[in-house]
Amino acid sequence: MNEFELIARLTRALPTNDSVVVGAGDDCAVLDLGLPDRWVLFKTDAVVEGIHFAPDAPPEKVGHKALARCLSDVAAMAGTPTAALVTLGLPPKLDVARVEALYAGMRELARRQGVAIVGGETTTNPERLLVSIALVGWVGKGKCLRRSGAKPGDAIFVTGELGGSLAGKHLEFEPRLAEARWLAEHFPVSAMIDLSDGLAGDLRHVLSASGVGAELLASAIPISHAAKRAFRDGASQKPPLLAALTDGEDFELLFTVASRAAVPLLDAWKKQFPQLALKCIGKVTAGPAVTLRDKEDLRPLPAHGYVHFA
Repeated sequence: MNEFELIARLTRALPTNDSVVVGAGDDCAVLDLGLPDRWVLFKTDAVVEGIHFAPDAPPEKVGHKALARCLSDVAAMAGTPTAALVTLGLPPKLDVARVEALYAGMRELARRQGVAIVGGETTTNPERLLVSIALVGWVGKGKCLRRSGAKPGDAIFVTGELGGSLAGKHLEFEPRLAEARWLAEHFPVSAMIDLSDGLAGDLRHVLSASGVGAELLASAIPISHAAKRAFRDGASQKPPLLAALTDGEDFELLFTVASRAAVPLLDAWKKQFPQLALKCIGKVTAGPAVTLRDKEDLRPLPAHGYVHFA
């Protein structure tokens, strides 16, 4: 049983109440707590030593990543983060300087994004470090973007470059909060997700939630220099295109938008965010299949992203 099969099994009969607008199955939970103009976003995420970062990773970057992962999920719903709680699971042989440096990295990102860190929990965790973040934020009522709105004919876009994140990006990425809010304000974005498990896997979450398929254009996938370099130097056995599809931890935005808005969006994006690439990589289709067009060859896309327990 892999991660997503387990999640589906555990969330089949979760209790709910009248405050729940969106429960399990999207990037954040969405709650209506009676505020006149906004919904509350609620998210939790964890990073584990040996899984999400190496034991010798700079602790400041580990702290940055722990908070940034939650912020990226808030971005995927076009929200604004507000406050975070931090749970630390620490090995019995406590390295205080390491923990302080971890918090320094977390604090720096929190300050830049206007996020308060308001408490948490500390406990012993045998053998390895674990950091879990619980985050609240907000989005205007009726304004949050979900995974489930993609429609046949929509254009599929992705920000930045993909693949090769283990070269450093997975510890240093900046959540695309400002970009997501700008997109939601100015264009008819129908669905959005952040790329944590890889393009091939996360795109399927959007397609499954929306009941549609997709055709991707191989030549349009934005492959990072790190992925190309790793393959060229023998550090990775994955061809660069496969790395861009499956490596994961890119934390870019993947979204769909009505096709009529595609060209105006690209033009406006270049003016608004000149330092960040935006590529149209394909289109949403009516059938359930996910295909990849490489020149004149159209074939099913068998690749999947990272999956825990697989």
